[in-house]
Amino acid sequence: MRWRSFVAVGDSFTEGMDDAYPDGTYRGWADLVATRLAAEAGPDFGYANLAIRGRLFPSVVAEQVPAALAMRPDLISFAAGGNDVLRRSFDPHTMVSRFDEVVGRLRSGGADVILFRFADVLARLPGQRLVAPRIQLLNRAVGETAERHGAILVDLYADDTFLNPMLWSTDRLHLSAAGHRRVAGQVLTALGVGCDEEWLLVPERPAPTPWLAARAADLRWAGRHLAPWIRRRLTGRSSGDLVTAKRPALGPVTE
Repeated sequence: MRWRSFVAVGDSFTEGMDDAYPDGTYRGWADLVATRLAAEAGPDFGYANLAIRGRLFPSVVAEQVPAALAMRPDLISFAAGGNDVLRRSFDPHTMVSRFDEVVGRLRSGGADVILFRFADVLARLPGQRLVAPRIQLLNRAVGETAERHGAILVDLYADDTFLNPMLWSTDRLHLSAAGHRRVAGQVLTALGVGCDEEWLLVPERPAPTPWLAARAADLRWAGRHLAPWIRRRLTGRSSGDLVTAKRPALGPVTE
């Protein structure tokens, strides 16, 4: 095992929403990966997860990247920008340039870096015509940056399994427990480390929903998830305003 430490950087995707532990905190793919790496490396393996839900790319870079570099880990995951593409102020040229710069910084310390091309989350969300080109641009930039800097690319966009709604939570934006397991399996595969085969099993797709029932479900989703998101945008608040990193320092991994 060449990695003795792992630091995860990003937003809700890396924090682990919506894959909950029994106590209500979030597990997610990064915890699953860390547990598997620790089993290979032994008790001296260290893991930190700095990701916080709702964080925009500039905040991730300003707050989490310096902290991650200061820990001098062997392995860093970096996934950011997903919240930015949902904002009207999204600047694709600045994003692409800064993304390349940040990955260069992460790689300059000698760490291996994991990058992600985001899965297609738009099938059941509004605003596809606006957001889809932005996600395609970001995914293309991630792939090019990974190749340029020798980073490890996990291509979730190429995995059509993520079109299965069972891999997503009820808010239609975050992964379900099954979705996080699949991401963890893909990360470990990219690292050349074996994983539990059950993590890659594809859940059975639900039966088609009658049109009227589907529209009723859309209305419930809009009231429960979309409306609060819009209110936060209008008031300048974030779902992560009162949230701190769940593992702010390198420490041992326990089951």
